[in-house]
Amino acid sequence: MPIISKKGLELPASPIRKLVVHADNAKARGVEVLHLNIGQPDIEAPVEAMEVVQDHKLKLLPYGSSQGSLSYRKQLCKYYDLHKINLDPEDIMVTTGASEALSFALNVICDAGDEIIIPEPFYANYNGFAAAASVKVVPVVSYFENQFELPSIEKLKEKISTKTRAILICNPSNPTGYLYSKKEIRALIEIAVEKDIFIIVDEVYREFIYTDESHYSVLKDESGSQHAIMIDSVSKRYSLCGARVGCLVSKNKELMAMALKFAHLRLSPPTLALLASEAAIKAPPSYLKGVIQEYTQRKNVIIAALEKINGVAVSNPMGAFYCIVKLPVDSAEAFSKFLLTDFEDNGQTVMLAPAAGFYSSQELGKDQVRLAFVLESSKLKRAAKIIQKALEVYKNS
Repeated sequence: MPIISKKGLELPASPIRKLVVHADNAKARGVEVLHLNIGQPDIEAPVEAMEVVQDHKLKLLPYGSSQGSLSYRKQLCKYYDLHKINLDPEDIMVTTGASEALSFALNVICDAGDEIIIPEPFYANYNGFAAAASVKVVPVVSYFENQFELPSIEKLKEKISTKTRAILICNPSNPTGYLYSKKEIRALIEIAVEKDIFIIVDEVYREFIYTDESHYSVLKDESGSQHAIMIDSVSKRYSLCGARVGCLVSKNKELMAMALKFAHLRLSPPTLALLASEAAIKAPPSYLKGVIQEYTQRKNVIIAALEKINGVAVSNPMGAFYCIVKLPVDSAEAFSKFLLTDFEDNGQTVMLAPAAGFYSSQELGKDQVRLAFVLESSKLKRAAKIIQKALEVYKNS
């Protein structure tokens, strides 16, 4: 047989999609599956964006600029200016989703065998992006008991070696919902400057904040401008996940020049999706205000419902639209599979994402799941009731 790459064989499976086959089988049996496993918003995208898709007058879909159209990048600059982030279009590389932006970043700053430090739990695909770039993930544990706040600076510094190229975080966090403070971001920037490494911050969920503390972007601190890389996307903000439009942002000119080489390899971001994304950014402020209000309500509903379940503990997210839930079971993955293969309540069940896959350390997160509160409140209440009933059956089986 021809040889398959070791890299491919060792690429980790996605915990978000790991149980899809069981969900599909449940649906084939006629069971309705409430999907809380994946961050797929059900809120309608801005009408302006969908009108572009439905009513465009294009006769073909040509290649665009590898950087993304200047028009779109200028519009992004206006958006970031509202958040007091001062950028030029040349600081922005439009990518095929935030995933490609992260892939570009790792390939630009790392060689095979280099290391990146990530507080865990973290977005599971970071493991995959690192593996695909032949980069080693060095985890630093953050804990459920303190809402997954940033590990101490001392612990972070202990992990830095001659092979360390960056510290990577998601702010606010997927999967925990933790919002890193201005103090924490500045501390990370200071480490990056002191050790001459990069600080990469995935800010896809910037708008979704549920506390009085505001989001502090890594690009606001000019002292770290040559060490800071921001990842962003329209996917979650405007319910445009399938558009696959993200961006890589940095004021480091050398880094951006190298990223352009990788962008040339894939030619250009998707033309029609770029037009829709630009229209979405131009939507009136009332759109995002309404979205944030809706997610705030959903968060409050699901947290209240889960906290009523005996033996269940929930991290209270400060941002994004996820929370980590500790279940009174030994294996959250086995329970999540049970929900899909052996349980239903009035023709319905729930799909969860086992949280062990969001940790790099093998022994952590086994009794936890990540839950995405992306469904309307009535469905979230119903999902919590199904989980409660399923736990009673599971523990007695």
